[in-house]
Amino acid sequence: MVKLKPIRNYSGAGADEKFCIPNDLLSALHFVNGARVNLKSQRKFNVFEPRNGEHLTEIHSASASQVDEVIDLSQKAQTSWSSTPWVERRQILQRTADLIRKHSNEISVWEVRDNGKSITEAKADVLSCADTFEYFSGVDLSGEHMPYDEQAKRFAYTRREPLGVVGAIGAWNYPIQTATWKIAPAIACGNSVVYKPSPLAPVSSILLAQLLQCAGLPDGVVNIVQGESETGTALCESAIVRKVSFTGSVATGQAIAKNCAQWAVKPVTLELGGKSSCIMLQDCDIEMAVNGALIANFFSQGQVCSNASKILVHQSILEEFTTKLLLKTEELRIGDPLNESTHIGACISLNHLQKVQNYIRGAVEEGAKVLYGGERVVVEALEKGYFLEEVFGAVLLIIPFETEQEALQKANDTEFGLAAGIFTNDLNKAHNFAAQLQAGTVYINTFNDTCEWLAVSQTNTHTV
Repeated sequence: MVKLKPIRNYSGAGADEKFCIPNDLLSALHFVNGARVNLKSQRKFNVFEPRNGEHLTEIHSASASQVDEVIDLSQKAQTSWSSTPWVERRQILQRTADLIRKHSNEISVWEVRDNGKSITEAKADVLSCADTFEYFSGVDLSGEHMPYDEQAKRFAYTRREPLGVVGAIGAWNYPIQTATWKIAPAIACGNSVVYKPSPLAPVSSILLAQLLQCAGLPDGVVNIVQGESETGTALCESAIVRKVSFTGSVATGQAIAKNCAQWAVKPVTLELGGKSSCIMLQDCDIEMAVNGALIANFFSQGQVCSNASKILVHQSILEEFTTKLLLKTEELRIGDPLNESTHIGACISLNHLQKVQNYIRGAVEEGAKVLYGGERVVVEALEKGYFLEEVFGAVLLIIPFETEQEALQKANDTEFGLAAGIFTNDLNKAHNFAAQLQAGTVYINTFNDTCEWLAVSQTNTHTV
């Protein structure tokens, strides 16, 4: 039996007393070698709260030399961490899950302030992070043992080993979840992580790093550097970083892939954007289809890579579907994201709000008809918040079709085959459609449910 060493910062039931969100949280938003720190540099960026448009803080971007120093620290920590007994590593991940659940309400408020999504969604996101850490606390890291010939006189085996330092770059639409999805599996397997959150949502990941420390994670195993593109480039170009994981736009993902191939041909995990469709066939349950369309478009203000912004509806049910969809849309409440009754919160930034509105204006100019909303909504007391009623935004496009072949053609008319959906009462037809859709993930009579992520074309390079 392995005898465990006492784990620092953890003392049974009293461990969560060591975690608190400091009043000066915004004063130091880099996390290096187990502590929040300020990294001074020549480049700075401003952070605004989507909920009310107020200026939250100014952050110095980590310079290339500072990123290199953090990577060096991370490499030293990884050497020790990789030799830590697996049973001890899994205990730390489980304790992290417990702490997240214990402090989910406080963390959720900061997720709202970071991103602008509704508090209801934020709470679900945070609790899902606990589930992720718990899942990876039980992951099987054993290799395989295989006989090599019939007499079994020879054999082959595989041995799973850590890569080393993992460089990870997160997205702003799911700040704490993106950090969790990258950090949890990496450290479970004995790697260390240098994580760069989006400059639009930089706070939640700092809270996650503090929780990991309270759970007993050694200093330097998880580090967080803030910055814009220059910081991310330095992280990708380091010869010490053995793998890069990125979530974000297709253009940036392509640049990262080229960069990593040029420097060391290091493995890259990319989770990029999509332009997905949802097909409502003639025989579908219309109530179910309407609910699916709402989830596929208005969840998280529409700022979800898998959202089905193209809703393809059979001509025979178009009128009934549209009428019921508008009635359901009118029931959605746009408001203060911290209000439990709010369904749709704020866009991430004013620039993004304007971009989404430009998509709407362009569609109207080309002949599209606005059925509901389409203008910026002003929420009382939050006039500077970035609210949009109605593309990475809450914009739903209804496109009629006559034949099933036409629907397939329109759904597959994209370079970004991330997801697709089919609503029908004929499961044989649903599976036949799924085989013909150029999308990595196909939902049947639902949308945006949790499952293994795949993609085709330019969208993903992995499963999540």
